[in-house]
Amino acid sequence: MSALTEVPSDFLTALGTLRKAHCRSELRLEELPAPSRLAPFAVALGAEVTGRPVRPVHGPAAMAAAQAGPPELATGRFILLHDPDGSALWDGTFRIVTYIRAQLEADMGNDAMLGSVAWAWLVEALEGHAAPYRSAGGTATRILSESYGTLSGRQDSRDIELRASWTPAGADVQAHLEAWSDMVCTFAGLPPLPEGVLALPNRRRN
Repeated sequence: MSALTEVPSDFLTALGTLRKAHCRSELRLEELPAPSRLAPFAVALGAEVTGRPVRPVHGPAAMAAAQAGPPELATGRFILLHDPDGSALWDGTFRIVTYIRAQLEADMGNDAMLGSVAWAWLVEALEGHAAPYRSAGGTATRILSESYGTLSGRQDSRDIELRASWTPAGADVQAHLEAWSDMVCTFAGLPPLPEGVLALPNRRRN
C-alpha cells in the first residue's frame, strides 16, 4: 500500500481545495514543514508581505537597500490539521491554526483597541469570504521591542501578533485560506480593505 493511499480522502480533498485558493499577488506563499505532534495529518503554509521604501534612495544607500531586500511588512503561518477520529476540543475532524505578525508605528503600541481590531479582522475576513466556521478562539498581543547598549541607536518598535484557531465546517477550506491571506495583507496595511473591515491608523511607512 502506497503512502498516498494511506492518507484519508477527506484530507486529500482539503489539500485540493487549498490549491484552488486565489491569494493576493502581494503575498508570497510557500509550503513549510508541518507539525507532527498536533494531529495525524497536517499541512503548513507560510506567508510574507514585503514592501519597498516610499522615498527613492541613491548611491551607497541604494546598494545597501538592494542587499537587504525589501522590508518585511507582515508574516504569517496557516496550518491545517486533520484527525479522522475527530476531536472534542476541535468539535470536528479539521482545525485551522494561524499566526500573523506585523510592525506598527511606535506610538500605536499603547492603543487599547489594537487587540480587538485584530480579532475583528479575522472574524470579518471569514464572514466576508463566506467561510463557515465554529469554535474560534485566539489571542492578540502587543509587543514592545527596546534596544540597549551597542544597539541603543535602534528605534523602539511595536508589533501586533495574532494567534488564532477555528474549526471549518468541512473539508472545503479554499475560502478559509483566501480569507486568511487577506488578513495577512490587511495586517501589512495594504489597500483596499473590504467594506466594513476596521483599519489601524498610522501604519509604519517605509
